[in-house]
Amino acid sequence: MNRLAGATSPYLRQHADNPVDWREWDADVLAEAAERDVPILLSVGYASCHWCHVMAHESFEDEATAALMNENFVCVKVDREERPDLDAVYMTATVAMTGQGGWPMTCFLTPGGEPFYCGTYYPKAPRGGMPSFTQLLSAVTETWRNRRDEVDQAAGQVARALREQADGLPDSELTVGPELLHHAVAAVLRDVDQRFAGFGGAPKFPPSALLEGLLRHYERTGDEQALQVVSATATAMARGGIYDQLRGGFARYSVDAAWVVPHFEKMLYDNAQLLRAYAHLARRASNNPEQQQLPLRVAQETARFLIDDLGTGEGAFASGLDADTHVEPSAPGVEGATYVWTPAQLDEVLGADDGAWAAEVFGITGEGNFEHGTSVPTRYTDPKDTERFEQVRDRLRQARGERPQPDRDDKVVTAWNGMAVTALAEAGVGLARPDWVDAAARCARFLLSEHLIDGRLVRASLGGAAGTAAGVLEDYAWLATGLLSLHQATGDSDWLELAQRLIDTAIQHFADPAVPGGWFDTADDAETLVSRPRDPLDGATPSGASAFAETLLTASVLADATRTARYRELAEQTLQRGAIVLARAPRSGGQWLAVAEAALRGPIQVAIALPPGADPETAELTVTARRWAPGGAAVVAGAPNSMPLLADRQTVSERPAAYVCRGAVCDLPVADPTELEAALVSDR
Repeated sequence: MNRLAGATSPYLRQHADNPVDWREWDADVLAEAAERDVPILLSVGYASCHWCHVMAHESFEDEATAALMNENFVCVKVDREERPDLDAVYMTATVAMTGQGGWPMTCFLTPGGEPFYCGTYYPKAPRGGMPSFTQLLSAVTETWRNRRDEVDQAAGQVARALREQADGLPDSELTVGPELLHHAVAAVLRDVDQRFAGFGGAPKFPPSALLEGLLRHYERTGDEQALQVVSATATAMARGGIYDQLRGGFARYSVDAAWVVPHFEKMLYDNAQLLRAYAHLARRASNNPEQQQLPLRVAQETARFLIDDLGTGEGAFASGLDADTHVEPSAPGVEGATYVWTPAQLDEVLGADDGAWAAEVFGITGEGNFEHGTSVPTRYTDPKDTERFEQVRDRLRQARGERPQPDRDDKVVTAWNGMAVTALAEAGVGLARPDWVDAAARCARFLLSEHLIDGRLVRASLGGAAGTAAGVLEDYAWLATGLLSLHQATGDSDWLELAQRLIDTAIQHFADPAVPGGWFDTADDAETLVSRPRDPLDGATPSGASAFAETLLTASVLADATRTARYRELAEQTLQRGAIVLARAPRSGGQWLAVAEAALRGPIQVAIALPPGADPETAELTVTARRWAPGGAAVVAGAPNSMPLLADRQTVSERPAAYVCRGAVCDLPVADPTELEAALVSDR
């Protein structure tokens, strides 16, 4: 009997009607496989995954294929977003065996959970040298029954390799200093796509954390090339089809090098990180309206996308929107059907004159840039007639809203919501949008209410009901960072206290006791897997260790006096462990770079002491500090002694005073906003 109907994962629920006897991963799975003496068939994917849907329709909905699966395997379905620990372990095995990874991921395991054969998508019929899924099932079954010694030997070798890889980063004599960061940035800049911006070739993924790291590098060094790469990449993405030109928000990647045709799924983690980067870029261009126009617009539209399109009734944010649209209820989904247009469709909605004008503005042609003569809207110019443009876009947006829509994965993931809290709080104070800060606070309150149970985080919830999967390191890191951002945005010390509790819990349960600055992605009391995962490289989301490095560094200047030294020491040790990533794989170290750049500047702290009754939101010093403080800086404003960073910081002659410190070295207090701006932008 299929056992997924009650799952807290929308992805698992999508498979609840399959004839496959799916069940969720738990200890009973291993026990049943041992009792039946059959392998485990582990299928890993996520709700927004196009090829996951294809394989489900071709194979998992097929009665004959399901019969083979049920007879010869214990069949387990896993949502990679809900169980990143399982995904990490078996993706490592898949990449080692095949040279590549991706989803859906298909792994065959011994009853002890050791993988002996792994792959990704398998078609219903053989093609392109790839066996059909049923051929694979038959071959694995035959091997299991007749060549068990080979299976056990292969599984044992893979398991040993996985455990060795989980030993963590090797020791090095590298130091996180200006020389290493110069080397890392220079290596990254050599990989820039000079024609289309971004890095490498197709497919092109938004380099979210790397953009933030390069922007912080520019702020520290004045490296104009780094700033130019950030600006060019941000512009190219915002102009291309990877960005939704009608409703805002970014797709997960583009299938081409020019950012034109997206893989249409839209994920919370991408948009939260990109909101942070675009808002930061917009702040840096505050004195240049022409340069600020695009990043400011994209930040505003992306924040609106998060709140309007991914917001849940509980005040949190859903995981993402599907790549496919079900045009017919019983038919397979069609990728991109909601988003693409033809000139005739524009004419139908807008009339001939406006239709032709919109086709030129959005690059909609008779030949199309996508499939079947359809086009993904792009926006390579900004029309002078802004009123006409907004009217046309509103009408197209309304017409698109009447089409069938992609499914939404309503699962609330702690880490990704923590990213959203961080981005909305930072962007809200930096761009004077208190409504974004309010949205961040609503989300944080929900997470603390429903995801924090007896002092420990769960990974995800659905419809307000917490799941059973335990939180991993990135969950603690991003939620704590979000709370620290809210503390800075609101001056409320309750956010700081809650962040400190999460940080202390993470230190207790995720630290590697044998390696100072080493961190596991799963807790010391989590389920025992074939190996205990820890991946130091930043991918679509930062690694748990690099994310926690930012948490520790920020907390080291905001926390109470009993914790600051400990947090700083752990931040430095963590960065020291991550130095080898910046030396050897800097394009996979965007978050490491961002944290290291902040650390080299102190990080910068701006504490603004205000007289009684002063409003921090309107105080000129506060506005100036929030606009010009570099990425990774800590900025607080409030009454003297109202929070740790304001301890012993007094007003000057009853006027607001700003104290700027770099590490443990502080300038004299300033009361003039112009002087404060100069102090924040001229110390490169």
